[in-house]
Amino acid sequence: MPQTKFWLPESDIPTHWYNVVADMPNAPAPVLGPDGQPIGPDALSAIFPNAVIEQEVSRERWIPIPEPVREIYQMWRPTCLVRAHRLEAALGTPAHIYYKYEGASPAGSHKLNSAIAQAYYNKQEGVTRMTTETGAGQWGSSLALAGQMFGIDVRIYMVKVSYQQKPFRRSMMQTWGATVLASPSMETASGRDALAKDPNNPGSLGLAIAEAVEEAASRADTNYGLGSVLNHVLLHQTVIGLEAKKQFEMAGEYPDMIFAPCGGGSNFGGVAFPFLADKAAGSDVRLVAVEPASCPSLTRGHYAYDFGDTVGLTPLMKQYTLGHDFMPPSIHAGGLRYHGASTLVSQLYHEKLIEAVAVPQLATFEAGVTFARAEGIIPAPESCHGIRACIDEALRCKQSGEAKVLFFNLSGHGHFDMASYDKYFSGELEDYAYPEEAIVAALARLPKVPA
Repeated sequence: MPQTKFWLPESDIPTHWYNVVADMPNAPAPVLGPDGQPIGPDALSAIFPNAVIEQEVSRERWIPIPEPVREIYQMWRPTCLVRAHRLEAALGTPAHIYYKYEGASPAGSHKLNSAIAQAYYNKQEGVTRMTTETGAGQWGSSLALAGQMFGIDVRIYMVKVSYQQKPFRRSMMQTWGATVLASPSMETASGRDALAKDPNNPGSLGLAIAEAVEEAASRADTNYGLGSVLNHVLLHQTVIGLEAKKQFEMAGEYPDMIFAPCGGGSNFGGVAFPFLADKAAGSDVRLVAVEPASCPSLTRGHYAYDFGDTVGLTPLMKQYTLGHDFMPPSIHAGGLRYHGASTLVSQLYHEKLIEAVAVPQLATFEAGVTFARAEGIIPAPESCHGIRACIDEALRCKQSGEAKVLFFNLSGHGHFDMASYDKYFSGELEDYAYPEEAIVAALARLPKVPA
């Protein structure tokens, strides 16, 4: 019987996170203040603990993982690398397909890798209260659990459309002691302003970020936690790729192509960045970020300085963006509805070291169902994007006869997303390609950065 699962012992939980900045050919573009000048680490101290700020600006290749964080990782890490024999057979492809299953975490997704670290560093500095935003709820669930583990009160601004679509994610957060608010809310000036302009505003990640940042900045006892985009978040997620590299050694193979969903970038960076180090050393592995056609920041956005939130409370970051006030449609992959992409992912894409592709909503659910019927695991809508791109490549291998090794990150399970699958089966879902004129209009409102 051919081997299917590749497990590492708990002693192989990584001891260090990998910082891709050390191997980038060019230094990351600086973060700018409203005057267009680079900001220093002190500008972030109102909402982040010092240890997180140090990681955000670090150029060291390896950052030690604190032992208390590794001990909590031990609850579910290392996660399994799986050879998808049944999916290969269903597709009739000569390709070898592997996936790493991050849905095994207590919160059901990869997001807990960073939530535990962020809660730990805040606890170390005496912080008793954190705010954050969440789209589909994976990040909110993760920070709620992490806050519970470290005795930190957590307040979560959940994008309103997801708050309505995914009530059981909300229940998870509340079970772990968090307060969950539909964003836009009446709790903040950012929320009240958005509701005054449109009482039916469905919300966006950028707007939820604005609300969470506004609250954190207004209280001395409160810090902010972010689930994607920033350097330190992608750093924490590299435990995924670091484990995978050892597991591929066990399997006696090495991936030709790696696929991962990409909204803000934590999923993609976590699995792909450790392999980018190999690429820098001469490997020709292809790293593919997969985004929704309805929120195509990498494939149709503009590489420019923009705010990380809708209102303009954050510093300016150079990124592929659809415009900070971009209001995405209410697709069911709520975690991929962000207007921009990580500055690191954006720069690597701009320098053609990684690739990106956009896929439509119906095709992603079709891929998720194909995967579930072959491999048994029902994937989150976000994860279905990576699966879609991987299946497409496997079918190309079927035509060409190439036995490529394909690898995707199965970032979370879809157990709380079955209403979305119901709509897919009943024909209620539809594809939505964001209109070019709406993108052009949003990009026209990008902040003007002084020369």
